[in-house]
Amino acid sequence: MPKTITLRLSEEAYRKFNAAAIEDNRSISNLIETLALKKLNEEIFVDNFEMEEILSNTRLLKKLEKGHAHAKVKKGKLIG
Repeated sequence: MPKTITLRLSEEAYRKFNAAAIEDNRSISNLIETLALKKLNEEIFVDNFEMEEILSNTRLLKKLEKGHAHAKVKKGKLIG
């Protein structure tokens, strides 16, 4: 079931979204949803090929498991 959210935009952002929506013959909400999902899929989630590559890399999995164990007991430093 679709959910409704409230989104506050600056005047400039609204004008940009509105112009893009008109150009693409769609509503602003549809444009924002489409762009947000595209961004999530491209930059946050991995595709099936990438996941298979990760899961087949035993060295990487061991490092991830070790890092996870260290994080659980709050061992180490966060480097960012």
